[in-house]
Amino acid sequence: MHTWTDRRAVLAWLFLMLTTCSAIAAEKPDTVAWKPKRINKCIELLEQGQPIYYAEAYGGYEEGLRMAQTWADYIVFDMEHNPVDFGLLRDFMRGLVDGGPTPSGHRTPTVIAILPVSGADLTTFKGGEWLIQQALAQGVHGVELIRARDPVAVKEFVRVCRYPFQKKGAEEVGEGLRGWGSQKFAAWVWGVGEQEYLRKADVWPLNPEGELMLGVKIEDRHALANAEQTLAVPGLCFAEHGPRDMGLSYGYLEGRADPPVPPEVQAAGDLVLSLCKRYGLFFLDNVLPDNVVQQIQRGVMIGAGRRRDAAEAGRRYTNRKMPW
Repeated sequence: MHTWTDRRAVLAWLFLMLTTCSAIAAEKPDTVAWKPKRINKCIELLEQGQPIYYAEAYGGYEEGLRMAQTWADYIVFDMEHNPVDFGLLRDFMRGLVDGGPTPSGHRTPTVIAILPVSGADLTTFKGGEWLIQQALAQGVHGVELIRARDPVAVKEFVRVCRYPFQKKGAEEVGEGLRGWGSQKFAAWVWGVGEQEYLRKADVWPLNPEGELMLGVKIEDRHALANAEQTLAVPGLCFAEHGPRDMGLSYGYLEGRADPPVPPEVQAAGDLVLSLCKRYGLFFLDNVLPDNVVQQIQRGVMIGAGRRRDAAEAGRRYTNRKMPW
């Protein structure tokens, strides 16, 4: 027979458990009630005025499974400094799908590919544009162009990422170059029909219904000289000043991305940020736990640095509701 003392102990334990669970739930967004409104989680957040944060990956199916529940809003798949392997990328995307959905209910985290395709000049870019076509066909949600020195090459970059029937902005950047067949596997990754993929696989925010994010790296002093014309190109979503490469461009070998950075690098970041504000782009820069709030106040909307603690501090500051 249980005594009143025993029952009281059980009730006290239950009260403690309920209190603990409530406290944990209060610290996290509601993962049950959230219903995604877009394929691209990052576009959905940016439309809400919420900063986004990324992690890096380079691996196949198992890496995709592991990253499917990442704390990050998007994943940079880095083939700029790793071997170009589209079979690996395809397996990674399969892993993301099989390991999903994300806590926010999106089929996968956003994936942005970085490739060894340079925007130094038009000829150089055209020699590597096929790599962008291949990356998009694996279902990624965007591409970031390195060495964006030449505004003409940047226009071609936007063109390469679009289908020819998309007309908005085509008078300036030209008719899209993606072809039939590129939608098949990508549509499966996105969890939509092929016709819907064709409609939605366009550049945002130029196309408000688009789900692709295109970014550029203004990462040396030559790119900086043309930054105003480059960032005025329609179809871009975000930009950064590549502080480590910018430092190399000015002769600094340390490769710093966090403060204190060399004065030329700081000035470059300030210029790119001001141009992003002028042309309606989102600015990417490193964030740390002790400066993420200051960076957000400054205008940073894409937090680099690959640190979960910095992202969580930023999310608390902006009262983020979407689960991560």
